[in-house]
Amino acid sequence: MDQPPLTPLLSAAAVALLGTTPVAARILPALMTGLAVAMADSRPGFQVVPVPRAQRQIGDWLIQAARRHTMHALLEVDVTDARRAIRATRARTGEPLSFTAYVVACLARAVDEDRLMHAHRKGRGKLVLFDDVDVAVAVEHTLERARIPVPHIIRAANRKTAIEITREIGGAITEPDPYGSLRRLLPVWLLVPGPIRRLFLSLLLGDPERHKRVTGTTFVSAVGMFGAGTAWGIPMGENYTLGLTIGGIARKPGIVRDARGERIEPREFLSLTLTFDHDVIDGGPAARFTRRLTQLLEGAGVLAALAQASPAAPSPASPAPPSPP
Repeated sequence: MDQPPLTPLLSAAAVALLGTTPVAARILPALMTGLAVAMADSRPGFQVVPVPRAQRQIGDWLIQAARRHTMHALLEVDVTDARRAIRATRARTGEPLSFTAYVVACLARAVDEDRLMHAHRKGRGKLVLFDDVDVAVAVEHTLERARIPVPHIIRAANRKTAIEITREIGGAITEPDPYGSLRRLLPVWLLVPGPIRRLFLSLLLGDPERHKRVTGTTFVSAVGMFGAGTAWGIPMGENYTLGLTIGGIARKPGIVRDARGERIEPREFLSLTLTFDHDVIDGGPAARFTRRLTQLLEGAGVLAALAQASPAAPSPASPAPPSPP
């Protein structure tokens, strides 16, 4: 093999430093050849690409979120009836209705019933309880040739139907990057030392009203909806009192109770992760909220208003539409 051009220079430098002992004479040629081959850039075998600036900004957010003392609840929720109701609602209304929007609507209703779940600390001895539940969801946009999640805030989600939330999320996916004008300042902003950036972020999010305006009051992450099977996502940290991460949906045997008794049949179970800020929410309130959210998700109650408002809604005595295969 031809010796790379760097090898003579490296060998001469090594001999000058280590001398010309017999051991050095045997080791140095092979060592310098290997080092030169590793340094040669003619066939590197890899590619170096820049980290997207938006991704670097997310790092500051995660460092800030790591200060919270969080606890996680891993759930399995039977959404068989809910998914059947969603399909029936689509057929009846002709409107698009996404499962993610349905989960957002259920979470917003549950938080509206117990507003401690999205409270924000103000100073050391006060909590701010918001009237509107503003839910942040992540919508992917192509930025700097990479798919980056961009937050979209669904304002007053507790006063919107699942169909209205579906339309809003669909519009957020197709619209241009809403933070495009601010993103132009990122190259300059990232020149600021990291501790100063994070101090500014801490001051920005320290005020409850400003925190709500900038980031919303709670979040739903739906990254797991791109896969199937039993799987939970554990967020590294979020700057919220409450968050919900949607995992996968698995088909498995489940117990069904009705007037005929109990039986086992195939059911669809959704994996969910609830994340609580333990500095604000204790275990008891978290457990009660978890039960209420499970009831809303399994009962499909948030779709009842759509059924009543639809002119083509079937009467209560009408049989439920059959579930598609």
